[in-house]
Amino acid sequence: MTTIRTRFAPSPTGLLHIGNARAALFNFLFARHHGGKFLLRIEDTDRERSTQKAVDVIFDGLAWMGITPDEEPVFQSTRQARHTEVALELLEKGLAYKCYCTPEELKQMREDAMAQSKPPRYNGMWRDRDPSEAPEGAPYAVRIKAPREGETTITDLVQGEVRVANAELDDMIILRSDGTPTYQHAVVVDDHDMNITHVIRGDDHLTNTFRQAMIYRAMGWELPEFAHLPLIHGPDGAKLSKRHGAQSVVEFRDMGYLPEALCNYLLRLGWGHGDAEILSREEQIKLFDLDGVGRAPSRMDYAKLLHINAVWMRQADDERLTDDVLERLKSVDGVQVNDTTRTRLLALMPGLKERARTLVELTENAQFLGRQVPLPFTEKAKKLLTPEALQILDGISRDLAAAPDFTAETIDSTLRQFAEREGHKLGQVAQPLRAAVTGSTSSPGIDATLAALGRDETLARTGAVLHG
Repeated sequence: MTTIRTRFAPSPTGLLHIGNARAALFNFLFARHHGGKFLLRIEDTDRERSTQKAVDVIFDGLAWMGITPDEEPVFQSTRQARHTEVALELLEKGLAYKCYCTPEELKQMREDAMAQSKPPRYNGMWRDRDPSEAPEGAPYAVRIKAPREGETTITDLVQGEVRVANAELDDMIILRSDGTPTYQHAVVVDDHDMNITHVIRGDDHLTNTFRQAMIYRAMGWELPEFAHLPLIHGPDGAKLSKRHGAQSVVEFRDMGYLPEALCNYLLRLGWGHGDAEILSREEQIKLFDLDGVGRAPSRMDYAKLLHINAVWMRQADDERLTDDVLERLKSVDGVQVNDTTRTRLLALMPGLKERARTLVELTENAQFLGRQVPLPFTEKAKKLLTPEALQILDGISRDLAAAPDFTAETIDSTLRQFAEREGHKLGQVAQPLRAAVTGSTSSPGIDATLAALGRDETLARTGAVLHG
């Protein structure tokens, strides 16, 4: 059997869009599921718009998502000689021809076609002319001879059988007058030379497939299987845009989403397997195939993504989350990032991650662990610290100072004994204590919070409130 080979072939002209990221994921999972190879090709032939920064964004985004190619990435710009070679071979076989049309002539063709309510296409002016008529020394483009009769059929693994009348296809340029290959030509040569067996991409490329098929057939090459994925729309059904929210992988990363959560969500966006919702990478590889991909466009559901991220946050390794949060805390004013902060954060992470849906929320909730007295207080926290609450805070601080140790269990016991002895509800003791040591009204359990801070820091913070 032929080894399945898929590819992700982005243009480095901007951000790694979420639709492209999903295409990369589907190509990767399909190859892994079938024991094949997943390849990466950077389509950087547009030298004016392609940037190294955009290339880095693609590499970084894919690495963050855990999508790694099985071979060294191919840069399309390094293969121009090969693209030219194939174009000249088609020219030599009489399956392509030189077109000497000037920009003015092409413009007139478009205007004439539109005036007759026809698509603005090239009219084949140089297709059958004698080469001796060519203007001496004039620049020319190379155009492929499109079939004029019948129709072209593509059996798409997602869309089903799709047909186009050949009369709708014009003699497209494969080599520009400056000697550079066009996208439509280069992509075919590269897919053939890379032995790509399955082209899985967005259905905005479906019309390209019929044009690209002309080159495959003219060269006598076997066509790969095609699978065109429905696009991702915004929640309102319109094309995904900035007004809907984040659109690129980098934006989702900056907003505190975990890569496994984003991949999990993207997988379920257009592909399904029963009621399965939370799937590990191993499960994804085991279950994914193209027969589970739907034909209808998917709608981005940011609330659902947030829910899935919260699930993955609770499952995530505490050390890893601690490192992620510490990195984010470096940019927060007034927060020290050192070994002490790390120790506190790691100790409290089991409780913190239960209360956060994103790394951004987790970072906000953890800031108090790296702050120095006097702490900043929220308005709600300030209102809690009434004269009566301060009396309670003074009393419990004395008991905590005298506690035999400072474990969560001992702290819990100390708080309960104090509340019972003084005739208070436990919340009347815990809430002013929480406000004093965190500057807010919410945190993980007060016993775990105080244990993470340690006795000296806890008493320094309550003392700053009582005597500051």
